[in-house]
Amino acid sequence: MSLLSIKNANVIYKVKDTEIHAVNDVSFEVEQQDSVGIVGESGSGKSTLAMMILRLLPKDTSVTEGEIEFDDRELLKMTEEEFDKLRWTELAAVFQKSMNALSPVHRIGHQMMNIYKVHCPNVSKLETKKRVLELFRMVNLPERVFHLYQHELSGGMMQRVSIALSLMFNPKLIIMDEATTALDVITESQILEEIMKLQKELKLTRLMITHDMSIVANTCRKVAVMYAGCLLEYGLVTDVIASPRHPYTIGLLKSFPNFKGERAEIYSMDGNLPDLSRLPEGCVFAPRCPYAQKKCFTCPPQTVTYENGRQVMCHFEGGNNGIQY
Repeated sequence: MSLLSIKNANVIYKVKDTEIHAVNDVSFEVEQQDSVGIVGESGSGKSTLAMMILRLLPKDTSVTEGEIEFDDRELLKMTEEEFDKLRWTELAAVFQKSMNALSPVHRIGHQMMNIYKVHCPNVSKLETKKRVLELFRMVNLPERVFHLYQHELSGGMMQRVSIALSLMFNPKLIIMDEATTALDVITESQILEEIMKLQKELKLTRLMITHDMSIVANTCRKVAVMYAGCLLEYGLVTDVIASPRHPYTIGLLKSFPNFKGERAEIYSMDGNLPDLSRLPEGCVFAPRCPYAQKKCFTCPPQTVTYENGRQVMCHFEGGNNGIQY
């Protein structure tokens, strides 16, 4: 059963007289207790899509279109008051740079208790503290963190505090935007393992935004590949990684080193993202695509849906015309 359904999502940023098309007709569904990784290089529209779901985009400089249904409720049509009741209680997020989410002049426990009281004003101080300490145990933080300040925590501990905050009200969906960025590989691995464990225990549904395909391969069930605001490929991780059908997905997979088997040269795609204020007439990836033919530059490809919900937006299904890297 689908918990989150995104249909023809569009986001346009308006900067002076320029319109920047950051998200373009993105559609996919997320089932209950599913884990979906959204990957793509910087500027692909991953974080903008997350901000659209959370309704955190600046109203004076952005325009949103499309439908986002969460648990049979249309998020974009809700009033601010209605959505505020939903945010954090059913729909939560963990952002990168967790230090920015914490006050430097208040103790960690004090901050978390105040946040809890916003949605549960009638709960006693003792019960509130009990809940905060319970959250610390969930994310493997010692009780002493309750009395510490932000500057007394390591990067990994601050990230765990952010995860604990997102789990405070047992949300149905949690969005993690580069939640392990800037952490060392050992701490990152530990936090990712804890996230997967918590997802199973609490029956969470998770959207994980990252530029690292290896994180998605190891921690997610499905993957959405974005480029220049478009969803180029979507499907089960086992299908997409074993048999990618879009050239961009192939390029992403080849850009990561393989630590098993024979050594191979790491692949690098030529070119850059297109100007999002002047999108090309045809496929957005055509100028960088090794398979591109004449119609790729003049005719935008349609998204084709296959079995298991697999989606591919390519004229030639990503190299199934016999061309190889």
